[in-house]
Amino acid sequence: MPEIGATSPKKVETSASYGAWRVSVAPMMDWTDRHCRAFHRVLAPGARLYTEMVHAHAVMLGDRQRLLGFDASEHPVALQLGGSEPELLAQAARVGAEWGYDEINLNVGCPSDRVQAGRFGACLMREPALVAECVAAMRAVVDVPVTVKCRLGVDEQEEYDTLRDFIDTVAAAGCDTFIVHARKAWLKGLSPKENREVPPLRHELVHRLKRERPQLRILINGGIAQVGAALEQLQHVDGVMLGRAAYHDPYVLHRLDAALAGTPLRSREELLLAYLPYVRAQCAQGVAVKHIGRHVLGLFHGQPGGRLFRQVLSQGGATAGTDAGLIERALDAVRQVAQAA
Repeated sequence: MPEIGATSPKKVETSASYGAWRVSVAPMMDWTDRHCRAFHRVLAPGARLYTEMVHAHAVMLGDRQRLLGFDASEHPVALQLGGSEPELLAQAARVGAEWGYDEINLNVGCPSDRVQAGRFGACLMREPALVAECVAAMRAVVDVPVTVKCRLGVDEQEEYDTLRDFIDTVAAAGCDTFIVHARKAWLKGLSPKENREVPPLRHELVHRLKRERPQLRILINGGIAQVGAALEQLQHVDGVMLGRAAYHDPYVLHRLDAALAGTPLRSREELLLAYLPYVRAQCAQGVAVKHIGRHVLGLFHGQPGGRLFRQVLSQGGATAGTDAGLIERALDAVRQVAQAA
């Protein structure tokens, strides 16, 4: 249960109408923390948001307010868990559901050495029966959806046959939603960064999976960085998950959300002003503005004043403490450049 003094955030309705899972933002370690997700919610009222991966052990033994706390505006928001012990994952999933998460997602895609050493992440692609057991254990104790994020396969595995057989095994345990990063993971010889870039993208294999398993909800992830590319993918699959594109150029996320929801585009300034009440509230609680400001650095990507915006935030963040005005000063710098143009 939530700790004393902590409450599960109340769900709030979003204005988007394009449906659950149509657009989501990938779980990204050290990036998609609660401040990032609150910002992404301003950008995309209808998108599904994911936490950073949290190991099931940490959920059970760690500081839950720090690890699991989130703002009510974030709904729909999913908790991504790491682990490979069915009973432990079930316990952590129950805690996540009690904290108010709308979905529990199991990580079967992370290729880092640390993850492999703990027998979770992408190496579990080799153990579909174990993943199915984990999913079944989690589904037995929660009412929210239990989903899986995976790769095409690992190392020498045949990509499509491995993916199809893995999906079939896990689906038989009751999972009906899969997020597929359309690359194979190489567990030996490539770093996590290289695993995001070197293995070729095979979007067509995920499209084939959806054609052959139409009863499943299939989302695609990997290499989708533009609105047009995302819309094209949605002709083949049920949803698109944006990763680093949503972080480095967050206005792309807003444009995609607006295109699908049929709502007018808001300016970057409007979006930042809409985020400021959250920033002020967090700073009033003692959160250093640098922990929040880093997530908005890319908002003016490619725009006049964008570089100055980043400079003000980056240089001022070290000394600003809990001064929420730093973000307003960065916005003022952009305004001055625009006026001078």
